[in-house]
Amino acid sequence: MTRRVSKPVRIGRVTVGGDAPVVVQSMTKTDTRDVSSTMNQIKQLEDCGCELVRLAVLDKEAAESISVIKKSVSLPLIADIHFDYRLALAALQAGADGLRLNPGNIRDKEQIAKVVAVAKEREIPIRVGVNAGSLPANFELDAPLSERMVNMALQQIKLLQSLDFNLIKVSLKAFDVSTTIQAYQLIADKIPYPLHLGITEAGLPRFGAIRSAVGIGILLYQGIGDTIRVSLTAHPCEEVFVAYEILKSLGLRQRGPTLVSCPSCGRAEVDVVTLAEAVDKHLQKITKAIKVAVMGCVVNGPGEARDADVGIACGKGKGAIFRKGKVVSTVKEENFLEALMAEVGKV
Repeated sequence: MTRRVSKPVRIGRVTVGGDAPVVVQSMTKTDTRDVSSTMNQIKQLEDCGCELVRLAVLDKEAAESISVIKKSVSLPLIADIHFDYRLALAALQAGADGLRLNPGNIRDKEQIAKVVAVAKEREIPIRVGVNAGSLPANFELDAPLSERMVNMALQQIKLLQSLDFNLIKVSLKAFDVSTTIQAYQLIADKIPYPLHLGITEAGLPRFGAIRSAVGIGILLYQGIGDTIRVSLTAHPCEEVFVAYEILKSLGLRQRGPTLVSCPSCGRAEVDVVTLAEAVDKHLQKITKAIKVAVMGCVVNGPGEARDADVGIACGKGKGAIFRKGKVVSTVKEENFLEALMAEVGKV
């Protein structure tokens, strides 16, 4: 796949766009005014691989909290602003590394110009963040939703450019996967700026992970997208996990283990499901990129296990342990987990 060429921007220490890897971000789900809880969640996000974090700024106190939070965390902080441009100014004053402005609810040109002046002076990027659910009710009602989203973004981008500002990132999010894909496809060739991907309000993990993987995955495969956020009704670390799995499945990023496990069937002579679940639990403690296979029969088992960094091909009462394509031992069923994880530790 060939990635779309985009102008790189720096958000704190992280580069988005250009030839930088696709960046994983999330958003805190704490009240930003609760500084202690917010800092703790940001540190959890950093530990699980998040690279950018967005904070809800709902009032002046939340904006001012950024300066305190920033002193205790290392991830770049993006202030999420809606309705009141003065909160953007306060967030910039507090040291925010980036802004997200919603053109659906901050549209006054003079207000935006005031924000841009400070952002330009401090070299702070602005994301033009369009959401399908917050478009003005009377905006281009005869056009398809994806086109309305794109045109709203282009209006804001044109305004920023007229103010001699080009530290811009753009997102066009909807709950509907097809609408989201169409919107990004429509805008991709119209602007040079990096694109932040996501399916908004995707839902609980069981459903939201699928919606996000389909929408974000299709766009990434087409070369569209410089940073992603998986929006789940769950702890934000779950969002980061799913984001990396999407990137890993396309070969775009590698972080942490990849577990290959057969679904099991009537040919299996061991409890593959229970074994795979136990292996997955142990792998969650590992951050290195490693491919581990748990296979349950002779059809694909030896081949998949041999192809992995470490794998096990299970048979009745015993299994063959593979490392880098070679059988290193044969173990009894009661020792499957211990023996497999011991080999993982050697890679």
